[in-house]
Amino acid sequence: MTYYVLYLLTAMANTIIIRKVEKSDNIILAQIIRRTFHEFNAPMDGTVYSDPTTDHLFELFQTPKSQLFVAEVDGEILGCCGIFPTVGLPNGCTEIVKFYMAKAGRGKGYGKALYHACEQKAIALNYQQLYIESIPEFSTAIGLYQKLGFEPLKGPLGKSGHFGCNVWLLKTL
Repeated sequence: MTYYVLYLLTAMANTIIIRKVEKSDNIILAQIIRRTFHEFNAPMDGTVYSDPTTDHLFELFQTPKSQLFVAEVDGEILGCCGIFPTVGLPNGCTEIVKFYMAKAGRGKGYGKALYHACEQKAIALNYQQLYIESIPEFSTAIGLYQKLGFEPLKGPLGKSGHFGCNVWLLKTL
């Protein structure tokens, strides 16, 4: 098992471990993702909530040129974020996908650590752009994406199948 320790938060005496997804993570990650939708009263149809791959993330991320990272703190899985070569994206572009944090992990920098692991992996795989889809209910996350350098688009790229998403952003690396 490969671990990427990105932060040692001495003030809280916590070490965040960023690692690749494992098969045993499937259930907890699906719970974190779906719980987030309930917490924010977000629409479930046409989003990752109802996407059947949400229950099989380890298997999904066996796809070439993809990677899902998991954030773990003190043995507790708190979130995930990945890159995926979504069908129909422009050449050199990958999608930031499954970017969700459990309530206990929000606002502590763990999401940024996950994102930066994904960005570095995208660069290593020679991607030049990152694309992300979202919904207005996740306005805090959208604000983070914009702080990370993502710019709004007028319409979707690729064919994610998430017809419920109506916020689209792109970042050039």
